[in-house]
Amino acid sequence: MDDLKIRQKCEEMIVYGYVALRQLPKYERHVLAAEIRTSMWTLLRLIILCNKRYHKKTTMQDLDAELDLLRCQVRTAYALHYIDVKKYETWSRHLDEVGRMIGGWFKSLSRGAVGDNLRTKVLGGAGFVPPPLRLHRSRAPAR
Repeated sequence: MDDLKIRQKCEEMIVYGYVALRQLPKYERHVLAAEIRTSMWTLLRLIILCNKRYHKKTTMQDLDAELDLLRCQVRTAYALHYIDVKKYETWSRHLDEVGRMIGGWFKSLSRGAVGDNLRTKVLGGAGFVPPPLRLHRSRAPAR
């Protein structure tokens, strides 16, 4: 398959998240756990949408915001002692890896937007004005 690596990492994070969410108390499974599951699936959906869209900037910003929300939710579950330290550390590593991949993707898009333009790439910038043409003439013999 020709999947994105970020998509594969996000799917691995979702699988781990489902395992970790089983540990939550029953009264939180339908509140916090449901919100975390929704955020994980939204994150995956935004990754897929961002891969398919031509103009990715707003989708990338939504993706980054959703990742921040998911990090906050996992941190809250840990702070309330719903998940143990080991699960929190492992889940945080998954989230950090996805976050680094999103950051790299965003940087490559911002570099690509500048680099794809022929004027910027070859001529040196959008406001580039070529210097006046100077012909090198052979010097006339001194008299």
